[in-house]
Amino acid sequence: MRILIWHVHGGWMDSFVQGRHDYLIPANAQRDAWGLGRGGRNWPASAIEVPTEALRGEEIDAVVLQRPEEIAEVARLTGRVPGRELPAIYLEHNTPKAGNVPDSLHPLSGNRQIPIVHVTHFNELFWDCGEARTEVIEHGIVDPGHLYTGTSPTLGVAINEPVRRWRVTGTDLLPRFAAIAPLEVYGIGTEKLPAALGLDPDRLLIRGDLSPAGLRAALPQARAYLHPFRWTSLGLALLEAMHMGMPVLALGATEAFRAVPPEAGAISSDVGELTAAAQLMLHEPAEAAARGRAARRFALQHYSLDRFLADWDRLLGQLPTSNHIKAMREGFIS
Repeated sequence: MRILIWHVHGGWMDSFVQGRHDYLIPANAQRDAWGLGRGGRNWPASAIEVPTEALRGEEIDAVVLQRPEEIAEVARLTGRVPGRELPAIYLEHNTPKAGNVPDSLHPLSGNRQIPIVHVTHFNELFWDCGEARTEVIEHGIVDPGHLYTGTSPTLGVAINEPVRRWRVTGTDLLPRFAAIAPLEVYGIGTEKLPAALGLDPDRLLIRGDLSPAGLRAALPQARAYLHPFRWTSLGLALLEAMHMGMPVLALGATEAFRAVPPEAGAISSDVGELTAAAQLMLHEPAEAAARGRAARRFALQHYSLDRFLADWDRLLGQLPTSNHIKAMREGFIS
């Protein structure tokens, strides 16, 4: 198939473009959110940049939408309305926004033509998707290999924009873990953390926004991976840490309880239990390594790339063709 998809979530796309299809990725001169193209990612040749102004002339079998505004944008750029003239899937990466969460109505809740795919069961449970058909296709990771060394008596953390997102990402909890071990913090906007948290420089080691390859080289040297998020979809950095053989300390919120078995490190809504587990692994490197091996085994079993791509192929294979949609609209078939 030839699948139109914007580069919105680079980490997720790293896996999606490993499939057997051609992936048409819009690119514009500004290289902004509506035309980032490959964005410098090391993707296969089947991930093809297409200038936005050339999309109307492209053969497209389906579109994977990720923002509500893309429905109108696809119609404008291709001349075909998703779900009506072009087979479409809506991929929902996120949990509902803050507010009356159990009653959060999904933007596509009234659309029967476009199925909504959630990346976690928790997300599907908490979004009210109304009459829309829903599916869950859990994450799959390109396996980086067992890279864990744990030689540094630190806790590794990956958080983008930790000051702006604060309680959502559990940034306010970091001082409790810094009291146990120095934190090595990676991600966009982490340079704002020292002023926001007031921690001594030797307790808060800002590593910045590294490339995927740089992160894989640096992160598994930490003794354990810390995932303090309160309200977010399941972080790919957590799953990548598990694939690398890192033991993990995860706040027992949203989908994390499904992704992290106790033998893989520790998972709890009691921060005291997590700090105690961190202390144990800092003083018992062999125990930390054993929990890391358990984390890797679980991740390979439940979040493999092969399973992820097979799930997507199954769903894509269920989509009607453009000719089928046209025939239905013209009344030739029911």
